Amino acid sequence: GADRLRFGFSFHHFLALSVDTLQFLLFLYIQQLNKVSLRTSLIGEEWPSPRNRPQSPDLTEKSSCHPKNWNDYSHQAFVCDHLSDLLELLLDPEQLTASFHSTHSSLVSREAVMALSFLIEGTVSRARKIYPLHELALWQPLHAESGFSRISKTFSFYKLEAWLRACLTGNPFGTSACLKSGKKLAWAHQVEGTTKRAKIACNTHVAPRMHRMVVMSQVYKQTLAKSSDTLVGAHVKIHRCNESFIYLLSPLRSVTIEKCRNSTFVLGPVQTALHLHSCDNIKVIAVCHRLSVSSTAGCIFHILTPTRPLILSGNQTVTFAPFHTHYPMLEDHMARTGLATVPNYWDNPMIVCRENSDTSVFRLLPPCEFYVFIIPFEMEGDTTEIPGGLPAAYQKALAQREQKIQIWQKTVKEARLTKDQRKQFQVLVENKFYEWLINTGHRQQLDSLVPPAAGSKQAAG
Repeated sequence: GADRLRFGFSFHHFLALSVDTLQFLLFLYIQQLNKVSLRTSLIGEEWPSPRNRPQSPDLTEKSSCHPKNWNDYSHQAFVCDHLSDLLELLLDPEQLTASFHSTHSSLVSREAVMALSFLIEGTVSRARKIYPLHELALWQPLHAESGFSRISKTFSFYKLEAWLRACLTGNPFGTSACLKSGKKLAWAHQVEGTTKRAKIACNTHVAPRMHRMVVMSQVYKQTLAKSSDTLVGAHVKIHRCNESFIYLLSPLRSVTIEKCRNSTFVLGPVQTALHLHSCDNIKVIAVCHRLSVSSTAGCIFHILTPTRPLILSGNQTVTFAPFHTHYPMLEDHMARTGLATVPNYWDNPMIVCRENSDTSVFRLLPPCEFYVFIIPFEMEGDTTEIPGGLPAAYQKALAQREQKIQIWQKTVKEARLTKDQRKQFQVLVENKFYEWLINTGHRQQLDSLVPPAAGSKQAAG
């Protein structure tokens, strides 16, 4: 039966992994949302809006401001347009004609409808609780509409299709709805900058727990920091942020970063996937279950992850480095997301889409270039050091650098400078340090950390 048919393979001879066949077929079919370019589909844009379909009203204005794969209305339109094909894909062979199409008497199995729950879910009478499709379709009061027969334990193809077509609507907890009517987020730390075009919204006040979302778009020259219940378990989508420093110090469900430039993201533990697409010169510091990158250039990832980072196609000069920071609640947040310090495969990425047999698409950060990262905010909590510590080579590089500083301090002390000489020497050092700040771009980061009048403590708003 379909419930027993699975694709599987052995992994290191001890871990068997499998995926439901019918769900996998639906996953492959959905990739047709991107018909223009198979390459684009492979590098991660599975949800672009069809080029020949007008956009929804709230996404037409300044359409360049919103990524195409955020448009839930296009997703709904695609499913409606191809609903018959999707259902036929799930039919048992004997329910199809010689030309592989359904008939008026075709029957859909319970397993097929369960697989369709991979794409569709819903509510009863617009209640807040969300149910997978198969639970709704099998609910006794809906049998007449869904076409379920208690005798054959199957669904009528044409009744099921008609019911789905009549009931399908836009995702009220999707990205489009969040951008349109989501609650504007308040930030504990926010400095002056170009905020007019920025959109930062969440739906956590109305969405069920598994559908919580935070959307950030077009943040420019900002330092934003937040640690609060609003972020806990949220799907975070970040788009077109430029020259910014963003700290999201809470346990997160997933994070997607798209089309961002010249920015640093410090994230709380990410329970599922952290994905970057079409980003340039980005630094990401995170503990995450899975990291994948596509179409990036000059990005550096300081990560702690129990799975091998996935390098998809279109990347240039990807740098991997050990996770190198901490904040007081980090270990507590890691426990809440089920993430530990071992195993840690930060230095063993997998090249999924090899282009021109180029193995130089990534590098590991040389220890001589390694520095720890200090999160400059006060929080309550018990974590006082980097979880799991640092690899020996990087710890040695830090120790050698610390030794050089001690030798320098000793040399200055033994020089027995006069008071005026010490002042003059201090001015020279400060000037050199100021030049270094400007040349490295760290000046903006430091300036943005000047605390506002109320102080720099994190708010829980």
